[in-house]
Amino acid sequence: MSATVIKGAFLMTENGLKKDYGLRMEEDRIVQIAPNDKLLVNEADKLIEVPDEMILPGFVNGHNHMYGFLSHGITAEAMVTEFESFLDDFWWPYVEDRLNHELVEATARWACAEMIDSGVTSFVDILEGPNAIPGALEVEKKVVEEAGLRGRLSFEACERKSKENGQEGLRENIEFVKKYNRDGGLVQGINSIHTLFTCSEEFVKQAKKLSDENRCMTHMHLSESVFEPEWCRKEYGKTPVEIYEELGYLDENVLASQVVQATDAELDILAKHQVKAVSMPLSNCEVGGGFAPVTKMLDRGMTVGLGTDGYVNNFFEVMRGAFLMHKANQQDPQVMPAKTVFEMATSMGAQAIGLTDAGVLKEGNLADVITVSLEQPTPVNEKNVYDQLVLFTNPQNVKNVFVGGRQLKKDGRMLTVDAAAAKEKLREVTRQFWQVNERK
Repeated sequence: MSATVIKGAFLMTENGLKKDYGLRMEEDRIVQIAPNDKLLVNEADKLIEVPDEMILPGFVNGHNHMYGFLSHGITAEAMVTEFESFLDDFWWPYVEDRLNHELVEATARWACAEMIDSGVTSFVDILEGPNAIPGALEVEKKVVEEAGLRGRLSFEACERKSKENGQEGLRENIEFVKKYNRDGGLVQGINSIHTLFTCSEEFVKQAKKLSDENRCMTHMHLSESVFEPEWCRKEYGKTPVEIYEELGYLDENVLASQVVQATDAELDILAKHQVKAVSMPLSNCEVGGGFAPVTKMLDRGMTVGLGTDGYVNNFFEVMRGAFLMHKANQQDPQVMPAKTVFEMATSMGAQAIGLTDAGVLKEGNLADVITVSLEQPTPVNEKNVYDQLVLFTNPQNVKNVFVGGRQLKKDGRMLTVDAAAAKEKLREVTRQFWQVNERK
């Protein structure tokens, strides 16, 4: 059987950095990790020697909105004053409600280009657009499969527009799950709802029941700002997590995104039920949501990944945000060490989205692999590698990207996405999008 063999300057294992190490990939799996001179190389194998690069697990973007490019630089007259205003006056009327299949396709293709460029090999996407269903997830799937990324796709079902549209959103998710999750392919589905302030109690319970029946993960945005907790206390006299617990929603198959304005008592409940979480440090700043209590979640043993939220999609910038912002907020330079941040971007991130055989380079795991050049002005070694990666590395340092053994980026050049064409298409559709982006 032919294989791809990579020999590097370093290889990151679950036990740390190994010098002059490499790996062998057969089909979609890593079958050997060893010193370069011990690797099996057959005549028919593809040998890649990168003596000035380190071999790493691909990054996991635990929460993305690929359609989010529609808001990058958007010229809207809406005056956003706080989170409720952000949704009511800007995001829903100006962006989400105007999403269609053409926009879904164009934004997804460029999002895939940016993720590949940044070394992301797996991701979760939450598509929000009540007028883009049915069929929006199928559009995304085609683009993601062509790009070669490992995607977990969902539509954010809610009753904001109407109860009928909420049911249509759940159907979009569950039919996608039924159709694609059984074959173990690159692109599969999860079920997703929005928040408690856009979903009734009955709807939340229905969504979780459907997820359990179809053995898929359930996702929700949780307390992205003070708005949801304040709304829940006013409407229910309880906190959001208390409500979710009473509704029987919380377990190890739930992925909670944001989790910014959560109390210690709520974190205890989430940890008790083994709920997974994803943090978006940069977008939390954009909407004025605050600083998520990530260190408290980690101290409770919670599994926490990192996401871009469709905002700044340079994954190294997201890692830097997670590394720096909590230190400043807590006035403690010892919190959120670079190694922890790297794990959130790889092994913990994979566990958070249900990929039990990814995020770590080891024999038997999925061959989701990247190589990063050692172009830093100071030497990289076993002791400083995490700081070098998190603080001083960028997408241009990502030279090769493999997902399931398929090469998506070679020597810094993308192979599966025509980035220039994808960018031009996105410019075209957003130019049209903005021309009508005015209140009548």
